[in-house]
Amino acid sequence: MHDPGEYEGVARALDGMSRKLARAVDLICVALLIVLVLDVWLGVLVRYVWPLPITFMEEAARYLMIWVALLAVSAGISRREHIGVQMLFAYLPSWLRRGLLAVVDLLGIAFFSMLVFYGIGMVERGERVTTMIYGMSKALPFAAVPVAAALAVVQLTLVAVRDQLRLARSPNVVVCP
Repeated sequence: MHDPGEYEGVARALDGMSRKLARAVDLICVALLIVLVLDVWLGVLVRYVWPLPITFMEEAARYLMIWVALLAVSAGISRREHIGVQMLFAYLPSWLRRGLLAVVDLLGIAFFSMLVFYGIGMVERGERVTTMIYGMSKALPFAAVPVAAALAVVQLTLVAVRDQLRLARSPNVVVCP
C-alpha cells in the first residue's frame, strides 16, 4: 500500500506544474489581448477619425482573437472553470463521482488529442493558402488549433491525475469536471 501523504506530495507537484503552465498561458493571452485592443482602436481611429489607407486591422484582430480564445481553454482547464453540471455531480457517491470524473477527463484528453492530430493536418493545408490582406500563409492562424489543443491535453492530464490522487486520499472531496 502507498502512504496517503505520498499521494498528496505528487498531487501538489502536479498542481504546481499546472499553475505555472496556466500562468504562462495567462500572460501570453494578456499580451495578445493588449495587441488586439490596440489593433481595434487603431482600426476605429483610421476609419472614423483620421482616414489612412491601413487595411490590416480587421484581419489581425480576427487572428488575435482566435489565438486568445483557444489558448484560454487550457487556463480554464487548469482551474476546472469550464461549464459542468456540478449540482448532480456533488450528490453522487464518492466512488461513482471519482469514476465519472476519470471518464470525463479521459474523454476530454481523447477529444483534444484528436484536435492536435487533425489540427496539424489543417496547418499543413493552411501553408498553401494565403490570407486576403497580408498575403501570408494561413499556417500561423491555423496553428492556434493544435497548439491550444496540445496545451489542453497537458493541462487536463495534470489536473486529472492530481484530482484522482486527491480523491484517493480524501474520497469525500467534491471535484467537478
